[in-house]
Amino acid sequence: MVKILFVCHGNICRSPMGEFILKDMVARRGLAEKFEIASAAVSTEEIGNPVYPPARRELGKHGIRCEGHAAHQITRAELGYYDHIYYMDASNARWLRRLFGRDGDKCRPLLDRDVADPWYTGDFQQTWDDIVEGCERILEELAWA
Repeated sequence: MVKILFVCHGNICRSPMGEFILKDMVARRGLAEKFEIASAAVSTEEIGNPVYPPARRELGKHGIRCEGHAAHQITRAELGYYDHIYYMDASNARWLRRLFGRDGDKCRPLLDRDVADPWYTGDFQQTWDDIVEGCERILEELAWA
């Protein structure tokens, strides 16, 4: 089983979008049982909150549901547990290094550019497009495309 964790600042927009988009992609390919996919935050600001409504609406436009999500901060145990940890931007990378020191080097960016935070940009479609691109790359790299 391949274990993947997506990380963003608050775990209410980008990282849960990554989680649910990739879950949908692997389910459509009949591979859901081969993956464990989750998401987390680097900060504590949104702990316990559901997916942000505009992010939930963007997922819904594509037929993806995200009920039951509650934001939480990444833990050292998760850092060790997940095979692949993808963060969304350079700020997330700094937080991960602050939280975990050199152990945070296990984490890598989803794309070779920042995935803009739609909390600030309001552009959930662009975030969707970027995360889909990143998830497709993940599946290609893992030879599940």
